[in-house]
Amino acid sequence: MDFSSNGKYLATCADDRTVRIWSTKDFQQREHRSMRANVELDHATLVRFSPDCRAFIVWLANGDTLRVFKMTKREDGGYTFTATPEDFPKKHKAPVINIGIADTGKFIMTASSDTAILIWNLKGQVLSTINTNQMNNTHAAISPCSRFVASCGFTPDVKVWEVCFGKKGDFQEVVRAFELKGHSAAVHFFAFSNDSRRMASVSKDGTWKLWDTDVEYKKQQDPYLLRTGRFEEASTIPCRLALSPDAQVLALASGSSIYLYNTRRGEKEECFEHVHGECITDLSFDITGRLLASCGDRAVRLFHNAPGHRAVVEEMQGLLKRASNESTRQRLQQQLTQAQEALKSLGALKK
Repeated sequence: MDFSSNGKYLATCADDRTVRIWSTKDFQQREHRSMRANVELDHATLVRFSPDCRAFIVWLANGDTLRVFKMTKREDGGYTFTATPEDFPKKHKAPVINIGIADTGKFIMTASSDTAILIWNLKGQVLSTINTNQMNNTHAAISPCSRFVASCGFTPDVKVWEVCFGKKGDFQEVVRAFELKGHSAAVHFFAFSNDSRRMASVSKDGTWKLWDTDVEYKKQQDPYLLRTGRFEEASTIPCRLALSPDAQVLALASGSSIYLYNTRRGEKEECFEHVHGECITDLSFDITGRLLASCGDRAVRLFHNAPGHRAVVEEMQGLLKRASNESTRQRLQQQLTQAQEALKSLGALKK
């Protein structure tokens, strides 16, 4: 599944040969309407919105390739979905584990379970091939700032590359940027915060880590480790994680359960057990960070991010103590009250 960058839609794909586009404003309603795009003679295993929300790309299970769907708005407010005439050429030699489109719209990434990551232009030509040298890839992703592509796998590190473009927007090269080093076993998964200044990782060593990646790597500055937390489940089975847009909350999924951690204190705050009939296959915060979505069977589940509101309360209370002028105090107080009201409406306000 994938949230659109304008926050209006959630796209989901399944084995039933459809991609469904859900309106996020219906989430709080009883009825959840969706628009359906049919995947002819195949089904999609991955789906990603384009940055302008006028198209989406899918990975085809049988075709082993990328297909682009254009979204055209109709007069009645709905959308018509049309697949472009040509699918991307087949290039991968192993199953594809993730795809992505850069927010700048300049490139597409596809990553397979061997050690290959391909960087494509939007016309379906390969710009660059990355060999991750990690024995196998378990996850790869583009950073929200579009500068970086990162991967993790059998090795105990997360590798990050910069995808470089010239002043005129022409592709130049892919260069090694930095690594997240500190885990003692294979890394299952990682994620970026919304501003790409933080990253989180979870490893087979039974820990998760939060990193400050806002570094001048060209001057050999390494990312800083901010926090390490225990997550024993990761030592026995593969896990997924999602980082809230503000990096205050880390969601970890193992099997069919979800755990939410406060990243500043490193403490587990919520646990949602056995929320799907099968293993969780995707986990994502919406762009506001108020909701967490998960999928794993035939349904998408949505959770309120109560720890996120609590983190805001803690942060605002701390800032209020140090605030010197009145206008700052009023602004902080307003944000504090909003977060407390949100918790109250969820019945999650801790006394």
